Amino acid sequence: MKNSNLTIHAKSLRTNMTDAEQKIWHHLRQRQIQNLKFRRQQIIGNYVVDFVCLETKLIIEIDGGQHTEEADRKRTDFLKKEGYKILRFWNNDVLNNIDGVLETILIELTFSPPS
Repeated sequence: MKNSNLTIHAKSLRTNMTDAEQKIWHHLRQRQIQNLKFRRQQIIGNYVVDFVCLETKLIIEIDGGQHTEEADRKRTDFLKKEGYKILRFWNNDVLNNIDGVLETILIELTFSPPS
């Protein structure tokens, strides 16, 4: 995808967040977790990630049924080569167990403090 198309796509994703993305964004925004800044629908390389903390290089992906295993593997391989750690949660987990999801994120941030 060309960069201008990717930018338009990212903006569209920010405007049309899923219920699960909206729910977790409510907890990630405005430095609510360890005073770290998270961005939503951020472009990294040729990909748009759901949420990222650039300070800690932590990506949070909220997955529904639209992801394919092969595409996710290529994307994950690229992001890991760039130094990112990826946490994936199913929509259902975010919607029904937000406390558990936030606890997992906090644990990861405890073991991967900002550089």
